[in-house]
Amino acid sequence: MSVDTDLDLEPDSDLEPDLDSGDTDPDLASVSLWEGDEGGLEHGQRHALVTLLKQRFISARTHPRDWRVLVEHERVIRGRLNDLFLDLLVDRSREVAWKRQATSETGGRFPTLLHDVAWSREETLVLVHLRDRLRAGLAGGDARVYVDRDDVVDYIESFRPAHATDEAGDEKRARNAVTSIVKAGLLIGAPGDDRFEISEAVEPLLPLELLQELLEALRRANGGETPGEPEGDLFEPAADQQGQEQA
Repeated sequence: MSVDTDLDLEPDSDLEPDLDSGDTDPDLASVSLWEGDEGGLEHGQRHALVTLLKQRFISARTHPRDWRVLVEHERVIRGRLNDLFLDLLVDRSREVAWKRQATSETGGRFPTLLHDVAWSREETLVLVHLRDRLRAGLAGGDARVYVDRDDVVDYIESFRPAHATDEAGDEKRARNAVTSIVKAGLLIGAPGDDRFEISEAVEPLLPLELLQELLEALRRANGGETPGEPEGDLFEPAADQQGQEQA
């Protein structure tokens, strides 16, 4: 699974999820922030823009301050991303926003700031499982959906081909995949935790059609076997998505 990921920039602790942050300091609301600054955005708008560039996504759950600014100033932030050949996608029902590379209508290629990185086999299985669990939990009335690390690892192991013999190596790759998804922000918690909240961003960031293709490819790689059949209605569009194009 190939995805557009974050820019190749140094980590910035100021852009970590701001779960407990309050409103932006009023003293920082001025457009000009330093001598010679000719930027046209206020501090909060710039912060939201940079967060969008450096993070895979922002949401009301993980970045409440930036989400509020984005909702209020969506047009101007969208314009700044467009200047960089990037599109802004916003799912207001799930309160998630993310970026992707813009596509030329003439078939040409724009310059890109994003890495085109493929999820590993194990990471793909984690994402398939999380999407399934999230949909099932929300359909059951849960406001937040949680998953245990061992549950995810067991799901990955259910796809191990019958001829695979490196059980220790397979388990290590499975656990590393969980850690990778935590770092991507799609599992909320610390990398060393045993239980995580599934981010509401999982579903809008993973198009249904692509997940179907990925799972079928994994089944073919397993020699036609279909272990670990997803629970619930993973491949049935939600009622509010039927007939609509997936992002």
